[in-house]
Amino acid sequence: MKIFMLLLATFLFSSSNENLNNVEKIINNTQKKFELVSDFEVKMRIDLKIPAFRMPKKKYKAYFKQPNKFKIKTKGFGVLPKTGIFTPPQENFNKLKNKVLLSSNIKDNVIISGELIADSLKLEFPNEYSKLTFKPQVEVLVDTIRWVIQNVTTKLDTLKLIEINNEFNEFNDGIFLPASTEVIYYVKDAKLANWLNKDINSMIGSQTDINSDMIKGTININYNNYKINIGLDDRIFD
Repeated sequence: MKIFMLLLATFLFSSSNENLNNVEKIINNTQKKFELVSDFEVKMRIDLKIPAFRMPKKKYKAYFKQPNKFKIKTKGFGVLPKTGIFTPPQENFNKLKNKVLLSSNIKDNVIISGELIADSLKLEFPNEYSKLTFKPQVEVLVDTIRWVIQNVTTKLDTLKLIEINNEFNEFNDGIFLPASTEVIYYVKDAKLANWLNKDINSMIGSQTDINSDMIKGTININYNNYKINIGLDDRIFD
């Protein structure tokens, strides 16, 4: 019996290590693909559809430079969702703990699932207990042929909070960049509505009230006229 338990423990430990190693390999490959782009500028069109929040379709020009420089220009009022498009995959995955690799029913795709680290959200919790019990789970769908992130879904228990879907275009030298992004917010109580409200207000720099009974909101982003690896001047980001 002792030998059986020892073998079982060895198998479980080995499987856990192998899973973790595979997760890190996938993250590293996705990061390397991201680093093929040293910089770019792109035109973006945002279409926001959130109940009790009205904004006409807005155009932006965005600039990015490795490792994490980002600047956006627009005229007048606008909102840009924090989709993680302009942050390195490694940085986004660092916000997860207890990461595991799961299979996907989509060919050549895998899922990295992990628990979102509460401190990474920069939320204000009423007490330490509420912070400890707030444990959103994140599933990241990775295309293992193109090494891009296709989908990110964040859930709290069985309640879906945010879903991000990306479609990509291929450019020279095996570079893939987003052609479109759809961000879907599912908000069904006051606490989550306040989270979204704070997130949007931080983006637009003004106070806006989002109804706490909001069920679903979408933000669609279209990207066009990419200029890639053009040697952007650092002064653009000042």
